[in-house]
Amino acid sequence: MLSIENLGKRFGGKPALSGVCAEIVDGSFVGVIGRSGAGKSTLLRCINRLVDPSEGRISFRETDVTSLRGRELRDWRSSCGMIFQQFNLAGRLDVLTNVLMGRINHISLVPALLKAWPDDEKLRALRALDRLDLAELAGQRAESLSGGQQQRVAIARTLVQDPRIILADEPVASLDPRNTKIVMDSLRDLHRESGITVMCNLHSLDLAREYCTRLIGMKAGRLVFDGAPDALTEDIVIDLYGLEANDVLDLPEAAARQSNGSAALPSAA
Repeated sequence: MLSIENLGKRFGGKPALSGVCAEIVDGSFVGVIGRSGAGKSTLLRCINRLVDPSEGRISFRETDVTSLRGRELRDWRSSCGMIFQQFNLAGRLDVLTNVLMGRINHISLVPALLKAWPDDEKLRALRALDRLDLAELAGQRAESLSGGQQQRVAIARTLVQDPRIILADEPVASLDPRNTKIVMDSLRDLHRESGITVMCNLHSLDLAREYCTRLIGMKAGRLVFDGAPDALTEDIVIDLYGLEANDVLDLPEAAARQSNGSAALPSAA
């Protein structure tokens, strides 16, 4: 279980997270929702320790994540795989090498620098690519792939880390609808087949409801909703998104209701 206790983060004195508390059960698929600037990305980056919390505690099973340093911190980041919106691939390197980069924490640095990867590591990377229907692209340069293919390469790179948790920060924000479905299906398949815990920042409520078993709603750095997707009412959405609610609900009346509390909205279910 991942436990988050009174987590806070400030940037230059401005709070980005305040008093966030949550317990994430192993094997969950959790969607983190809320408007831009609500603290979604900061929450995931604190869990991965890409940024250090200003206060509070994060623990995973018996490990105090917030106190990790040096090698132990590198091991945690390896077991807590991060998938980014912009893929973070080396465009001029081939797909296989990009995936193998996920194994740097597991092998000697010298073979990696010399690109003299052990055969068993190459096989591991190829299996990950095959799992995501990308094995035939192993020799292509990453920059030659479509956005959806690049994001699946990033997932394969995370997969070879042998993660216990996958954190996905807006993984489909820059993708078209077809590639969005392919990437989200890939994450759900990995979750179901391997039992990996997934926390995924999503702007689309349709995606959050379709793929996630639990939703966490963030507003101004605070956790204001935690429950099943079908417990997310229109009133909660309007509270979370404010004037952006008409976009996520696709209902023009939502903004007006948020402003003056007028007529009831039709169901968004």
